[in-house]
Amino acid sequence: MSKIFSKSEVASHNKPNSLWIIVDQDVYDLTKFQDDHPGGKKILTRVAGKDASAQFWKYHNEGILKKYKAQLQVGSLDTKPKEAAQPTPPSPPKKPVSAPSKDTTPGSKATEKAAPLDPYGDLIPFADPSWYQNYHSAFHNETHAALRDEVRKWVETEVEPHVGEWDEARKVPDHIYKQMGERGYLAGLLGTHYPTHLTPYTNKSVPPEKWDLFHELLLTDEMSRCGSGGFVWNVLGGFGIGCPPVIKFGKKSLVERIVPGILSGDKRICLAITEPDAGSDVANLTCEAKLSADGKHYIVNGEKKWITNAIWCDYFTTAVRTGGPGMDGVSVLLIERDFGGVSTRKMDCQGVWSSGTTYVTFEDVKVPVENLIGKENQGFKVVMTNFNHERIGIIIQCLRFSRVCYEEAIKYAHKRRTFGKKLIDHPVIRLKLAHMARQIEASYNWLENIIYQCSKMGETESMLRLGGAIASLKAQSTVTFEFCAREASQIFGGLSYSRGGQGGKVERLYRDVRAYAIPGGSEEIMLDLSIRQSLRVHKAQGMKL
Repeated sequence: MSKIFSKSEVASHNKPNSLWIIVDQDVYDLTKFQDDHPGGKKILTRVAGKDASAQFWKYHNEGILKKYKAQLQVGSLDTKPKEAAQPTPPSPPKKPVSAPSKDTTPGSKATEKAAPLDPYGDLIPFADPSWYQNYHSAFHNETHAALRDEVRKWVETEVEPHVGEWDEARKVPDHIYKQMGERGYLAGLLGTHYPTHLTPYTNKSVPPEKWDLFHELLLTDEMSRCGSGGFVWNVLGGFGIGCPPVIKFGKKSLVERIVPGILSGDKRICLAITEPDAGSDVANLTCEAKLSADGKHYIVNGEKKWITNAIWCDYFTTAVRTGGPGMDGVSVLLIERDFGGVSTRKMDCQGVWSSGTTYVTFEDVKVPVENLIGKENQGFKVVMTNFNHERIGIIIQCLRFSRVCYEEAIKYAHKRRTFGKKLIDHPVIRLKLAHMARQIEASYNWLENIIYQCSKMGETESMLRLGGAIASLKAQSTVTFEFCAREASQIFGGLSYSRGGQGGKVERLYRDVRAYAIPGGSEEIMLDLSIRQSLRVHKAQGMKL
């Protein structure tokens, strides 16, 4: 139970050897924290024994309270209102939130539609998808709302307070990845049905048989609220693109042997395609796999570069050349670190510091033929099928990061004062926020439509028909992310130029922008691909020009 103090009691703790402050009527003991305070001891000494709420909120955001409250709060003031237990009044019988109602629009047939879900979050316009804010949705129900609440609480308590430290350390603790497995998150991020036959873990909020692509969208989206591309890529980057090809195209014996350990969070996997001289141009990769004389192994030699998570991985879903030049000579192998001949070294990059970007070298690695994923010399199809899933993940992350930049900026604009008024009262600031919001919402609505189409089409059909649109939206989302990061940075000014503090999320995300604009297909290649593929598909459908 929290202790209660009077202001006079707090005032007596006004010396360096016993330094307390008040923030929003809660009392904090900062005696041992002084040496760790980024602003130095003197700033704390000035407010020792006093109410420092105004000073705190001038320089910090709520993330700091989330991070330190549990270890530094010693009680509350006796003047702080107690949270009264809310009586539950009897309510008249009513339909459930999602109960269908009849659309009686004149001139139309009566159709069933779901009522909007309850409002959720801070209700800042455009800071969350519209269905969070009591708007109607054709795609979401109570299972999505339950998962949203579960993931948000986990991220706010276990992840968000620490991502800055993890970014600087270039590593996310292993127990966080293990939690991903135990919470059933890893099994839900594969772009397929929920594989209950491969893991004992399921998600507590969503029955496996009800898991759909919108749950996967929601899970990725809510995890991205932490504002760290490094974190998101660490826990779902390599896994989310390295594991699906194994499940979809791997031999049953291979899948049953390695996938359970991956989905439980005990083993890690990545996708190894990009090479020093072959990125988006997959058909020209040179990492070579030659069949041994006895026909039992492939001998792999070559290098891979910019491979997410590879520094920690046990398995490498690897594109190799087994045949002649071009796409018809590409195969995919599951290479295991234990085979020997696999060396990895971490790369220093501009952003996503905690993601484990890696340079991989394969030297005479003996890979059993049973580890072939798909058919020999037909690996290009495996790679292309996987690209849509990878790009959708990038889109989801980019748009939530854009919302984070927008949300951080709008909160700061309501707090910061310049020239005698709050930033939000300056038309030029409102214009920046409006341009951010319009791009986010337009892009997100396109995303929802693509996810819906994916859920209705078969895998081959969606790969062919939606590839162009997904490529285009990938470019659109990264441009939106870059725009929002820049505009948020302008609103924060110098606070977004230094790491940490109020502008910390914006500064970190600005560093991550290039990591999204280039991997998975650069903006220029995506835009060209979108038109070429869309024209090809529509020509086959009978396009008339």
